[in-house]
Amino acid sequence: MFKNINKVVQILVTIDFFVNGAFGSFGPVFAVFITSQISSGSLSVAGFAASAYWITKSIIQLPIAHFLDKTDGERDEFWALFLGYIFSAFVPIMYIFATKPWHLYLIQAFLGVCMAFAVPAWYSIFTRHVDKERIGFEWSLQSVFAVGLTTAIAAAVGGVLADKFGFKILFLMAGIVILISSIFLWRLRKNLWSKTINHETA
Repeated sequence: MFKNINKVVQILVTIDFFVNGAFGSFGPVFAVFITSQISSGSLSVAGFAASAYWITKSIIQLPIAHFLDKTDGERDEFWALFLGYIFSAFVPIMYIFATKPWHLYLIQAFLGVCMAFAVPAWYSIFTRHVDKERIGFEWSLQSVFAVGLTTAIAAAVGGVLADKFGFKILFLMAGIVILISSIFLWRLRKNLWSKTINHETA
């Protein structure tokens, strides 16, 4: 069942398992962090912080996706994904130094920019390389492993880490995991660029 899966799909799903897991590790306790560690932090601040991320991402993502679609080849998509993930790795570390609500809003907006680049690039690359006879299975593979299972595991682990060692250790570890996982995206470049070159010279 898991044999003969496209290498690009394997890499994307594996990396997303760790990236989504790292972000998911502090998701369930993020509101607790805000109310206990941020000056004047409240559930309202937590809500506005979430809005800052989603509004920023929603405004920027469509123009970026349009640009990526109009640009031939996969080089631009690789860099959008690679840099989006790399810069997002610094977000959990920034939380360590946040003390006021506006710090949090800026960090969340920055994360929105990072994901506005990474998400459409990820969708484009995955869609292009998914095995045509296994489209449903490979998209489900992403949903089950890189979203469902990793979030379930990370939520439990993150809660324990925050409880025993505090938020700083949790955020630091999450940032390191995201950074290391993002660096492994470099393995994609030859697969993507070689196909781009073949397409352009055909």
